[in-house]
Amino acid sequence: MPTALDLDTRLALTIRDVPDFPSPGILYKDITPLLAAPGLLEEAIAAMSAPFRDDGITHVVAVESRGFLFGVPMALSLGASFAPARKPGKLPWRTVSESYTLEYGADALELHADAVGVGDRVLVVDDVLATGGTAAATCRLVERLGGRVVGLSVLAELTFLHGRDRLRDRRVHSLMRY
Repeated sequence: MPTALDLDTRLALTIRDVPDFPSPGILYKDITPLLAAPGLLEEAIAAMSAPFRDDGITHVVAVESRGFLFGVPMALSLGASFAPARKPGKLPWRTVSESYTLEYGADALELHADAVGVGDRVLVVDDVLATGGTAAATCRLVERLGGRVVGLSVLAELTFLHGRDRLRDRRVHSLMRY
């Protein structure tokens, strides 16, 4: 009798690899097939939220742009506010900014200055944890605004890039590891 495949196996069979995108030598994890599978997407979002369900999360801060796809439903599921961390110049109000490096270059992220406040309990969300630069910059932004980063939740982690090393003692939850 066949057994049902576990969630990470079903995710691995759904997410496709795209070589040399966005630049040569990068193996991009394309989540668009997951977005086309509503039941599996719902399971993934629930599994990304579950470890933080009892942590009193007040805000979910998700990273542009694919992090938004997971962050908004996770915020709703956790009964929390949502705040987008965006590329410079994309937010319409006063912002704080933080620079970071990633596996194929450098960039910056911004949050609205009132996105989180002192004592807010924040879950940082993204689709992939690679070098950890984006996640670390997002944590720094949250903390500059007075928020407390309770943890980070990602769909997939590229372990060979050692992103957790940049996050030191932070609580990181990833559904899949490559």
